[in-house]
Amino acid sequence: MKYPANSRVTRYCLAALLVAPHLAAAQQAARPAYTPPPAAVSSGDVAQVVISLLLVLAAVVLVAWILKRINMPQHGGGNLLKVVSGVAVGQRERIVLVEIADTWLVVGVAPGQVRALHSMPKAEAPALQTDAPTVADGKFQSWLKQVMEKRNAV
Repeated sequence: MKYPANSRVTRYCLAALLVAPHLAAAQQAARPAYTPPPAAVSSGDVAQVVISLLLVLAAVVLVAWILKRINMPQHGGGNLLKVVSGVAVGQRERIVLVEIADTWLVVGVAPGQVRALHSMPKAEAPALQTDAPTVADGKFQSWLKQVMEKRNAV
C-alpha cells in the first residue's frame, strides 16, 4: 500500500513525537539550576542598623547634656526669690524656707497646692560645720550636702 502524501505526513508526525521528549530534555539541561533569591536582611544590614541607632541615642544624650549646661540657672543679684532650705514631711509633701528680699517665708508644698505657713524677718543662716566628715568616713550624704551648699553659696 502506498500512501504517498499521507505517509510523508505520518512520518513527520512520528518523528516529531519521537524527538519532542529529547528536545524538552535539552531545554531543561540548558537552564541553570534553581538559585534561591538573596536574603531580605543580612547580618551586615542588622549591624548597620544597630550602629546607627546607637549613634542617634548618643547624639540625643549629648544634646540633652549640652542644653542642661547652657540653661543652668544664674544665681546672680537679679534673683528676688531664693529657696534657703527644705525638708520632706511626707511622700509628696515638703516644707520649704523661701527668702524674699528681707523676709523668710515658711511654705507648705503639696501636690496641687502651696500654702504660706509662717512669715518672719530674715535671720542669719546657721554656720556650716567646718569639721564636716570626708568621703573616706563613708558619709557620702553629708559630703554631698556640703558640696551642694558650697555650690549654692557661690
